[in-house]
Amino acid sequence: MKSTTETLSPTRVKLTIEVPFEEFETSLQAAYKTIGAQITIPGFRKGKVPAAIVDQRVGRSAVLDEAINSALPGWYSSALQETNLQPLSQPDIDLAKFVDGEPIEVTAELDVRPEIDLPDLSTISVTVADATVSDDDIDEQITALRERFATFTEVERPAQAGDSVTVDLSAASKDGTQIEEAQAAGMPYVIGKATMLDGLDETLTGMEKGATATFSTTLVGGDRKGEEVDVTVVLQDVKEQHLPDLDEDFAQMASEFDTVEELRADLSERVTRGKRMEQAAEARDLVLEQLVEQIDAPLPETLVTEEIASRRQQIEQQIAQIGMTFEAYLDDEEQTADEFEAELEKRVRDSLVAQFVLDQVVATEEFGIDDNELSQHIMRRAQQSGEDPNSYIQHIMEHNHVPEMVSEVLRGKALASLVEGAQVTDASGTSIDLSKLQADGTISDDIADVSAAGDEAEAPTKA
Repeated sequence: MKSTTETLSPTRVKLTIEVPFEEFETSLQAAYKTIGAQITIPGFRKGKVPAAIVDQRVGRSAVLDEAINSALPGWYSSALQETNLQPLSQPDIDLAKFVDGEPIEVTAELDVRPEIDLPDLSTISVTVADATVSDDDIDEQITALRERFATFTEVERPAQAGDSVTVDLSAASKDGTQIEEAQAAGMPYVIGKATMLDGLDETLTGMEKGATATFSTTLVGGDRKGEEVDVTVVLQDVKEQHLPDLDEDFAQMASEFDTVEELRADLSERVTRGKRMEQAAEARDLVLEQLVEQIDAPLPETLVTEEIASRRQQIEQQIAQIGMTFEAYLDDEEQTADEFEAELEKRVRDSLVAQFVLDQVVATEEFGIDDNELSQHIMRRAQQSGEDPNSYIQHIMEHNHVPEMVSEVLRGKALASLVEGAQVTDASGTSIDLSKLQADGTISDDIADVSAAGDEAEAPTKA
């Protein structure tokens, strides 16, 4: 078998496959067996019908059709490997020449990734936020840690900020009609957290246990999202929060450290590592964004159309899951349908260019991946999803998502190499070297792969 390619456009090629008829004989004999097993001929067992009898009964052409349909997928797969083509679409296959006993010629037109000329990375300069840690940052962490160990006692005084309360909520439209899906009883809530309804904190502050009050607010979810309603709240109980004293006893209870100073130092290091990770993520996004803006890459329009349709379907499903209509979503986003489509198309096109850039860098730099890198990446994905790691891994294996995980790691390495070639400074003007940043936010003395320092660039999962 011989394979050759012809470039039809920057994103489309014609693959020609030539197969000597002698190589086709194996498929032809298999076709005779397949058809022979499907017909009944007196005096012959199924599967043992001679070729001449099969030709008499069903015709030679039927056997040739069975053989060619069976052989084509294998020929196409072998030709892709031989020519190093990575298709982005299903091929348009044509049996260009097929005469019994003569060489066979098959052509396939398919979309492929375009070659992209990368700009000089040294000309790309991005600025990220500072990674400095303030006393307020540490105090915030200390407060959150103390709240984890807080105790509560029921009190008879009016409710105030910080109290843990239990409330009944009942929403009604402005005409007084009760909204069935907006009723709740025995809801726990902490005053001042502002995590439920606008106006709730202000209404609860100063209320006595057992009291009832009504306030106006706007629903933030469901089919009635955005509707002005009246909410009646009944305060069932009030519990006062007691934070543990910030002393050595607390440090020893809440951590592995003996003193508050050691605990604060550890929290400072943790926050610093987190901010370094945020810097790396911001740098990746900004560098890739600038690259995409500077690259005018041709895109396979079929792939663009399919990706737009796929993403639109995902968005519509997400909107439906929260009980909202597409029209209500557009109103909430203050967009027209045309503006939504234009923005979606731009995101898809930018995402495809980003993917092609990263895949080209992977191929050019010949990045590889080992089992440990893949395992660590899958575990990070499991943690981010909030699922049980074993269940997550089982889902990946059952649905053959491992190639996607491999691509994510490789694209992460490619993006890391691009960021290292760009100029990255923080808001204070300090140059930042991300090449030594570890996946946990620590700095290594050795050059380390930064590909694991966050999520990979957004890119379609197909292609």
